[in-house]
Formats: sequence, C-alpha cells, structure tokens
Amino acid sequence: MAETTHGYPRPQLRRSRWRSLNGPWRFTYDDQLRYSSPEEIAEWSHTIEVPFAPESERSGIHERGFHRACWYELDVDLEQTGLAWEPGRRLHLHFGAVDHSARVWVNGIEVARHEGGHTPFSADITPALRDGPVQRIAVSVHDDPFDLEKPRGKQDWRLEPHSIWYPRTTGIWQTVWLESVAESYIASVRWTPNLERWEVGIHVTVGGHESPSLALNVVLKIGDHVLTEDRYRVVHGEVHRRVGLSDPGIDDFRNELLWSPERPTLIDAELTLLADGVVLDEVSSYTALRSVGAQRGRILLNGRPYHLRLVLDQGYWPETLMTAPSDAALRRDVELAKRMGFNGVRKHQKVEDPRYLYWADVLGLLVWSEMPSCYRFTTRAIHRQVEEWMEVIERDRSHPCIIVWVPFNESWGVPDLATVPAARDAVAALYHLTRTLDSTRLVVGNDGWENSATDIVGIHDYDADPQHFRLRYGPEVEPQDIVERRWNAGRLVGLEGYPHRGQPLCLTEFGGISLAGTANAQEQGWGYATAEDEEQFAEMVTALVEVARTTALFSGFCYTQFADTFQETNGLLRGDRTPKIPFARIAAAVDPTMGRPP
Repeated sequence: MAETTHGYPRPQLRRSRWRSLNGPWRFTYDDQLRYSSPEEIAEWSHTIEVPFAPESERSGIHERGFHRACWYELDVDLEQTGLAWEPGRRLHLHFGAVDHSARVWVNGIEVARHEGGHTPFSADITPALRDGPVQRIAVSVHDDPFDLEKPRGKQDWRLEPHSIWYPRTTGIWQTVWLESVAESYIASVRWTPNLERWEVGIHVTVGGHESPSLALNVVLKIGDHVLTEDRYRVVHGEVHRRVGLSDPGIDDFRNELLWSPERPTLIDAELTLLADGVVLDEVSSYTALRSVGAQRGRILLNGRPYHLRLVLDQGYWPETLMTAPSDAALRRDVELAKRMGFNGVRKHQKVEDPRYLYWADVLGLLVWSEMPSCYRFTTRAIHRQVEEWMEVIERDRSHPCIIVWVPFNESWGVPDLATVPAARDAVAALYHLTRTLDSTRLVVGNDGWENSATDIVGIHDYDADPQHFRLRYGPEVEPQDIVERRWNAGRLVGLEGYPHRGQPLCLTEFGGISLAGTANAQEQGWGYATAEDEEQFAEMVTALVEVARTTALFSGFCYTQFADTFQETNGLLRGDRTPKIPFARIAAAVDPTMGRPP
C-alpha cells in the first residue's frame, strides 16, 4: 500500500498510530444494481487510484459518463501497515468523503453506512477482523447523476459540463485510512475561543469503555512556551471546560497572541487520556484566540474593523477534480491566494478537504465555508441538506480560519424565495440552526441576492464597467437603498419584509474576466467579460478590484475567481495555477500596501 501524499487526514485530532489506505483498489461499475454484497462480484473491471474519483484522469479510469453505482475492494495486510491488532486495542476505519451514499464491509461483514458526499464517517472494525494479517475491505457507492435533491454543488447533471457546472465526482474522493486506538480513547475535540474572557473552551468526548478513574490532561502552549496545564476528570464520557489564559493586558502583547491572516498564531494542544495515572491515549491538536463579529456596518476581526479581500475558489484541479493532487497542492493554493494580496477565500459550493483548512490556519487565510446546493426544493432535499450541513459544522467548527458559514447561495435549491413562504422559512431555519450550532461566527443565509435572514448582505454583480459600479455603490447611496429597493440579475437584493438592520454589505461576487485563448482545445471557455490580451486583462481586473476595494459602502469584496475551472476560464490563474499576469500586478490591485514597511 502506497503511503499517502495527502497529509494527516484529521489535523485537529492527530495520533501517531495510523496508516493511509490511498493507492490502487479493485473497482467496478454496477449501473444495473446487480450486486447487494461484495461476495457476488466475480470480476473487477478496473484498478482505481484512491482517493481520486473515477471521472478524474489521476484515478486511472477517466470515465465521465453516467454511472449510478460502483464498488471498491482492497486487501490490507495489517502487519505491513504496522497496525496489527493487539489485545486492548481497537482498529478504526475512516473515510474522508464518499459521494454520495456508501456501505462498507470488512471480511464480508457490514460495518458502516453513510449518506452525504462531503463529510467523513468511520467504523470500529475490530469485531469484523479475521485470523491472519490480511483483511478485505469493500465499499458500495450509490450516486445517481440525475438526482437534484441531494447536495451536489457544481457537479453537472448533463453528460458534458455546461455553463457554471463541472464534471461529476463519484465515490471515494478523500483519504481512506486506518487508525489504532485504545479501548478508551479520545473520540472528538472541539475548541471555542472567547476573546472577551481571554479563554478557550474545550469539549472532549471519550469513546469506548468508560471508567470512573478516567482523566484528561490538557497542555496548551505556543512554541515552547506553556500557557497552561490542567487535568480534568472525565464524567459521563466527556470533558467540557473553559481554560482561562493570562491576559497580557497591553494591546501590543495581546496582538502577538491573537490569530489573524497577518499573524496566524496557533496554540498547540497536547491531550492525554489516563486511567489511574496510566496513559491510554495521546493526541495532538491546536486552536487559536480570535473573534469574529459585526457592528455598525463593519465586519470585526478580534474586535477591530477588518476589510475582507476575498477570492472565489471552486477547489477543482484539471486532472484530479475535487481532490487535490497532493497536500503540497493544497498548501500552494493557500500560498497563492496570499501572494495575490487576498486575505481570504470564499470556498464556493464545496466542503473543502480539512487539509486545506489546516494550511489556512497555519499560514493565515480567512475562509467562508459554503454548503453545496441541492437544485430542487423538496422535503427530501431539505432533510439531506440539514443533516449534511450539521456534519460540516461539526467537522470544521474548530478551525480558526473559518469566519463565515453560508448554507445557501443565489437561491439555489430555494428558487422561489420571493413568492414561496416555505422557501423563505427554509433559509431562516438554516440560518438560525447554524447560529445555534455555532454562535461564534457570522452566517449568510443566502448569498448573492434575496437576502433575508443574514448577518452580512452579500451582493453578486458581474457588470464589467467600473463606472457603473461607482454610480451604483457610490458615497451618496445609502445601504438601505441597496437592500430594500435594488434589483440584481432580476432578483431583489433584499426580500420584502426583511429591512436592512445595519448588517455589513459585501460584494461577494464580481469580476469574472476571461482572457481570450486560455481555454483548452476541448472546451469552449467563457467569462462574464473577455479581455483580448494580457494587458487588457490586467487593466480590466485592476479597475474592477480598485472600485470594489475603495467603495466605502462595502466591508469587503470577493473577486471571481481564483483559477480557471474547466470551461469557466475567468480565473486570475490558469487551471494549472500559473498566473495570467504577474503576481505582483494582481497584488498591487488587491492590496496596494503589500511590500510596504509597517
């Protein structure tokens, strides 16, 4: 089994005893739904390179037709992985993401079922292990390409990608891995910073056998400097505490401990589970001190007004689709966004790999996290969206880089917001549910137009004339005029019955300039406007960004987009991440202060 190139899959709960199962697996399609168990499959038609979807080139299959079911199988030699079962240990099998509905067998015994194409799941496979080192893992996947009632984001339902939709992703598309844990182990950790109290909330759950003698030791430090060390008794399988830190007092000292894109200070955590003083489990994690809020029409980071300079990022690669080619590729995308002068990204219609969020935490990049849309408004669609969205929030809520949650975009999945009360109620319900699950971040109920329940008014405007922007959003225009009276792309900016309540306004999509001649030969590239050469491209991008950046009405902007994505050739970068114009020229438009002495 090849070692992973994708990094530790769960960066905020890391153990030393784990092994990636990425690499070649047996694979076959099952379009007729002939098989109900892996034993029925007599012949496997392909070998696939996990974790790349069969639609991708890197998978070794590169089949983009309509397939509604497929199967995977792998024989794992536990001795070779170094995770051979031992008395007093448990073996867990983890899947980062499988699109869309999965069943998992180990040695013919079903061990897990999961629905939702963007969130992780796992199983304790210890009871299914058989004598000998070799264990057989099989996975069944159902993913109807025509199903518009499931969260699918930018995945096309036509045979060839069209408009703003891209190739489908079927099956396993994030890391599969094994992990050895003790009979009692740290199952989850959640961090909640509170800057007002100068403390960090920690919520740990313990899995496996519970004992009255269990205790959790927590060490928080920055570099080699220990901030605090405490030990807590585990009660009813959990520890829920607020860890107070020493307030430095003076702002200069405070700022050194706060997380921001300019100074991404992380607090390392070492968690040890003990029973009567004997170590049962040890994990590493991290958190950060930072706060997010809104006041008087401005977005606040760490209690101070902070202007957002975001870029829309689809999170696709030409040869690997939604799966990054490697962990280095994820890090490079974060570095490239910062190099172009942006302090954040709006991850669009995709729940990004946790490794991307890790690099955003480490390197300092803000993230708007957006739920992939369904495209029909039905009871089943809402059930699916709510269930998967809750899993997204649970997975990612401890990442300091995430500052905004976005459950809906451009009324996708709720197409009749202006006329159907149930659709408005759905947006309001998801907004309030998100605020209930995580009150420490801002929530945009429906980004782009038809704003209703929201902490930020998001506006999408692809007018390519910067003069129109100056007139439309100039200093004489009041925010309530925009929200309560304006139309955009045939939609109201704000819905009737939802007057402006002082929320910040952000231009969350604009630009989309394409450079002529950058499309692949197989694709008809397009943008919302087209530049004939690099100089004109630079001038058009610069003019639009300058207006968005200097317009006092906006608390931030988000340029479309980070990189060309298949037929949508309106990126600042090409699909291979090479720039269309020099990085310095992009950065000068996005953030003219870059490179200046502080």
